[in-house]
Amino acid sequence: MRRIILIALLTAAFCSPARAEELHLLGGWMRDIGTNEHSYSWQLEYMEGLAEHAAFSLSYLNEGHVPIHHRDGNAFQLWARTNLLDRRLSLAAGAGPYYYFDTTKAKAGASFSDDHGWGGMFSLAATWYTESRWLFQLRTNWVETGSSIDTMSTLFGIGYQLTPPPAPGPLAKAPLRQDKTTNNEITVFIGRTIVNSFDSEHALATAIEYRRGLWQYVDWTVGWLYEGDNRLIRRQGITTQLWAVKSFLDERLTLGIGGGGYFVVERWNELLQRDNQRFFSGIVTMTGSYRLQPQWDIRTSWNRIVTNYDRDTDVILAGIGYRF
Repeated sequence: MRRIILIALLTAAFCSPARAEELHLLGGWMRDIGTNEHSYSWQLEYMEGLAEHAAFSLSYLNEGHVPIHHRDGNAFQLWARTNLLDRRLSLAAGAGPYYYFDTTKAKAGASFSDDHGWGGMFSLAATWYTESRWLFQLRTNWVETGSSIDTMSTLFGIGYQLTPPPAPGPLAKAPLRQDKTTNNEITVFIGRTIVNSFDSEHALATAIEYRRGLWQYVDWTVGWLYEGDNRLIRRQGITTQLWAVKSFLDERLTLGIGGGGYFVVERWNELLQRDNQRFFSGIVTMTGSYRLQPQWDIRTSWNRIVTNYDRDTDVILAGIGYRF
């Protein structure tokens, strides 16, 4: 239920009237506040302005690897900001919920456990806007949870304004879209499945997906996913998701985030004993497509399969799509 609530919140935010769209990629280091252990960290974020001094963001944060914790997660934050130096420098503070996925030491028996839970993420950011659509950002995140590690990360990176501003600085408002982002699309994928374990076992993955636009910023998909065969899992089944989507760059680029269910019809465990039990898992996906011609595009998707039996996976796919 909590996953469904989070997906609904992200969809509602992403589908709000289009404003200052920015895409950020940052990297740096993180520290486990409790043990003082250090690791790398990186973050991918979409930010959209709500007004001159307000914004929201959707982000993926990877908190690296410290002893017995390999953690990442998704955050939704609201921001208050002020713009200085002819709106070249933006100073902002943000806060919001953080849903994490933590590969950690199993409490008993197995070698690892895939823990999920909620926390809060609090951030401070300084962003410098250049004469072009490129920008630079320095960021600090604090993540606090009730049952996992608490961390602090310091990141630096670049960003790009997906909607061209009339002058340097954050854009306050962009035109609304009147028609659907997507009509119909069929995509064939190939990629890799990575098990969320300490050894990151991997296998070849394939998928096929049908996508249909429901409203201006909402898509629905149904597809078939085969996660491949490695030492820990072999799974395949039906996926279905609802998506918040937007197009940019004269509709050549489309970005989206989706969530839904994964109906598995075949599963093998690590002992290679077949288990025909049908069951549901969750799936959360970030996707992007680039239109090559009016009817053809290339699409990449990063799927997180969320299980209740310690077999979460990342399924990273790339493919060719046909639109009609």
